[in-house]
Amino acid sequence: MKNAVIYARVSSKEQEREGFSIPAQLKLLREYASRNGFSIVQEFIDVETAKTSGRLHFTDMVRFLGKSRAVRIILVEKTDRLYRTFRDAVTLEDLDGEIHLVKEGQIISRDAKSQDKLIHGMQLVLARNYIENLREEVKKGMREKAAQGVYPGRAPFGYRNNRLDRTIEVHPENAEIVTKIFELYASGQYSLSALRQALRNATGKTISRAYLHSILTSRFYVGQFFWGKQLYRGNHPVFISLDLYERVQAVLHGHNKPKYRKQEFAFRGLLKCAHDGCAITAERKKGKYVYYRCTGYRGKCGTPRFTESQMAASLGNVLKDIYIPDETLLSLQQSLTSDQHRMENELGAQRQILEQRLVSVRRRMDESYQDKLDGRISEEFWERNMKEWNEEELQILAALSRLQAPTPDRALDAHRILELANKAYSLYLTRTPAEQAELLRLVLLNCAVDGGSLQPTYRKPFDLICQRVKNQEWSGRADLNRGPPAPKAGALPGCATPRLRGGSFRL
Repeated sequence: MKNAVIYARVSSKEQEREGFSIPAQLKLLREYASRNGFSIVQEFIDVETAKTSGRLHFTDMVRFLGKSRAVRIILVEKTDRLYRTFRDAVTLEDLDGEIHLVKEGQIISRDAKSQDKLIHGMQLVLARNYIENLREEVKKGMREKAAQGVYPGRAPFGYRNNRLDRTIEVHPENAEIVTKIFELYASGQYSLSALRQALRNATGKTISRAYLHSILTSRFYVGQFFWGKQLYRGNHPVFISLDLYERVQAVLHGHNKPKYRKQEFAFRGLLKCAHDGCAITAERKKGKYVYYRCTGYRGKCGTPRFTESQMAASLGNVLKDIYIPDETLLSLQQSLTSDQHRMENELGAQRQILEQRLVSVRRRMDESYQDKLDGRISEEFWERNMKEWNEEELQILAALSRLQAPTPDRALDAHRILELANKAYSLYLTRTPAEQAELLRLVLLNCAVDGGSLQPTYRKPFDLICQRVKNQEWSGRADLNRGPPAPKAGALPGCATPRLRGGSFRL
């Protein structure tokens, strides 16, 4: 009795779950072995697509036949069940085996007739053509799916595939983690490594630096995705705002990435030397005393050293120059309230214009897609126009995002700016050096230091407030808060609400 192995395969998980193909193949091959007096040594079954070589159990069978010289016979249903690439055919031919194609009634071996080999070769070519055609159809189907706004692949982290509805939905727990990833990195205080560690401490999740970078750069979280190098608008739900996404990209690709030091000193980075323009650095003496001095980068400097307490007292004086009297503060706030109502009306009108444009662009995209399906336009023409419309859609969405109220961690509105100017010095006196430095960074760009005085450079609009304080030029209008004029009806507007970057200090 001759020894033989059986090889059976289904081309998809769906076929295996249906329960037809594998049992039918095994029944056919076992009956064939019984009729021809073959002893089945082992059965190899693959349940996966076979568009490329390297199937798990096919490889196991090849390895088994290479070691067991007493087994040379392979029983298989038909050609496309055994192999679909020329490489698989060459691999089995090198084993000098005997292949029984039961349904096709062929036996292929080294000694087979040339006619049988010719027919077998033709069947192999047809099988190859079948898989190539199948691959093309699958790619075409995925492109059509993507054009309809449905992501054809596996949902990224933060989402999950709904197998019943064949849609993509938000994963409740993972979406919170993704949101935390974006918010932490947008603060500019984390490298990818630091973000990874902070995430592990906060959530217990360990995510690689490379995958964190992929998450932070993925457009999927703002409602778009790439498929085949083409950008598509997805219809999946979005939980990351476009504004937050753009802030993350600015941190990733900007030149203002944070520098990480072993020791942090409150006022370092805020000061420069008035004599030579060098930075004022800090050093710790005897493990507890902090001194500030010129770096001396351009040579020996006569600016003396200052203790941290001396520096804190001197810096506090610059806040006195932006003090707004209580009665003036009330008048300005009333004027700002009136201006704010007017601006809200203007922004509402701009938002309505943008929303109408967005509807129009999306309608053109949908109509063009239907024209493509009906054959009225070519796919190349459709893809070229879709690229332009996607870019226009993104610009409109970005403009709509900028029309929203600024988030608390990025901006202080005009009322809080005025309140800060009114209370800055009294707040400063009650804070620790680190908190004092945070408050100063809201108000100052930098401050030049010499042996006896400070020369502050204020941020906008505190520079205007300081000038008004010195000249006593207060009016009933909040001119210090005037932003750019409202955008024209046809333009993409920016945010008209005044902003102050650089801190998150709370009154």
